[in-house]
Amino acid sequence: MANFKAIRIRITSVKSTRQITSAMKMVSAAKLRKAQDKIVRLRPYANKLHEILVGLSQSLSDSETDNIYGRVSSPDKVLIVVITSNRGLCGAFNTNVIKEARKVISEKYYDQYRNGNLKLLTIGKKGFDYFRKQTVNMLPEQNNLLHDLSFNNVAWVAEQVMSSFSSGEFDRVELIYNQFKNAAVQNLTYEVFLPVETVPAGKVKTTPVDYIYEPNQEDIIKDLIPKSLKIQFYKAVLDSFVAEHGARMTAMHKATDNATSMIRDLTLQYNKARQAAITNQILEVVSGAEALRG
Repeated sequence: MANFKAIRIRITSVKSTRQITSAMKMVSAAKLRKAQDKIVRLRPYANKLHEILVGLSQSLSDSETDNIYGRVSSPDKVLIVVITSNRGLCGAFNTNVIKEARKVISEKYYDQYRNGNLKLLTIGKKGFDYFRKQTVNMLPEQNNLLHDLSFNNVAWVAEQVMSSFSSGEFDRVELIYNQFKNAAVQNLTYEVFLPVETVPAGKVKTTPVDYIYEPNQEDIIKDLIPKSLKIQFYKAVLDSFVAEHGARMTAMHKATDNATSMIRDLTLQYNKARQAAITNQILEVVSGAEALRG
């Protein structure tokens, strides 16, 4: 059985670890509450704007007005945006996104990958650190977005992606990220960013809504569609940011509970060892007394 000193050192070490994980849990909880308010307020606006965008794109597809963001062609050149976190200690948060990205590359876009026509844009250091070691073409990383997450900063990146699509550099742009559901659950999300789909996934194409364009279709395409796309891109990054804090809070909560359980087991082990040592000492004293008496 381990000696007293070794067990005491281990108990002290686990207590220090529990202090750290407990502090990280509280920090993540505070950040989560603040970030959660943002995504809760943004979602209704973003979802409604996306609904209008889909309806508008469907309406424009039947007219003579050219919608450069709705251009559908064979996906010969593909961009996949992988959104992870800059830091770890958040369970399987980053691993799930990376696995999904690898699956999409190997199963859906293997030909494009083999021909060098598939590129990755990583937002988050964990995704960048993994894929830079792989044989895949990568655009300059955008890890700094998560240090100062704001709509203007994300909109600038979205503009670069939209410009690359409209110029024909890419035929398809897709997003892979974790969507926030609650503090304990994150939904792995894989969705098309460009081209703008005229029919939402799982729905049958309906008769286009008879929109009244004010001032005209050209201005709507010029202003509303780019704005809506930037909002959708920002929502994806913000969703991942909030989900990260939820995942880290849950992971640190579990780590704290495990540390508490380990301290309890080590304390029991220490008490048993101490009791055994005291018993041995008593037996030695009694045996010595009996020997003197005899």
